[in-house]
Amino acid sequence: MIVQLANDSLVFPPPAMALHEPNGLLAVGGDLSAARLMAAYRQGIFPWYGEDDPILWWSPNPRTLFFPDKIHVSRSLRKFCRKSRWTITINHCFEQVIRYCGDVRAEQEGTWITEEMLAAYTNLHQRGHAHSVEVWDGDTLVGGLYGVAVGQAFCGESMFHLATNASKVALASFAEHFHQAGGQFIDCQVGNAHLTSLGAQSIPRERFLYLLHLAEQQRVAESTWKAGEIPLFGREQER
Repeated sequence: MIVQLANDSLVFPPPAMALHEPNGLLAVGGDLSAARLMAAYRQGIFPWYGEDDPILWWSPNPRTLFFPDKIHVSRSLRKFCRKSRWTITINHCFEQVIRYCGDVRAEQEGTWITEEMLAAYTNLHQRGHAHSVEVWDGDTLVGGLYGVAVGQAFCGESMFHLATNASKVALASFAEHFHQAGGQFIDCQVGNAHLTSLGAQSIPRERFLYLLHLAEQQRVAESTWKAGEIPLFGREQER
């Protein structure tokens, strides 16, 4: 049974109540206020719905994660990074990143990143909860990703690339930065063949919720989300 959320309450049903088909559908309704979104993420729940749909809340089983020190970086990508002149930044242009994610997905398969979602996550960013990673070729933004921080966990929402390898470089560089800062895992929500090829692992939802609970109790280094440049993958050790 799908639970209808009360407008005057931030309480969610337990993730174990989510449907098996469609996998993870848990609740409908509510709003995208910062308080409700953070209450959801802290419980392993996230919104995902189309432009003409009501707000739908999900907690799929299994759950797909990246452990930052176990991301698979191919030999060719390592070589690319060694030679690349790209630069990587954190929180430099959050709204631009989320708009690009929405535009690219709309061209490929339709997008859930509506204006309502964009406004909600920009609000989270302004409150210090949502963060972006940008890849630059000179002054041109060529790739990036964004998501929501929950203690030592990062709940990835979407990524994009306008140049070959740019989203992979964003992920690998951020994972290295996040791991150095004490980050435990990057939540990918639902797995696919591409994520698996990059080293993502699918684990039972119950195990994920346990890891999320532990991660929420801890904090990453204060400098983790400071706006500015971070090392491109492979150069963290060179500093």
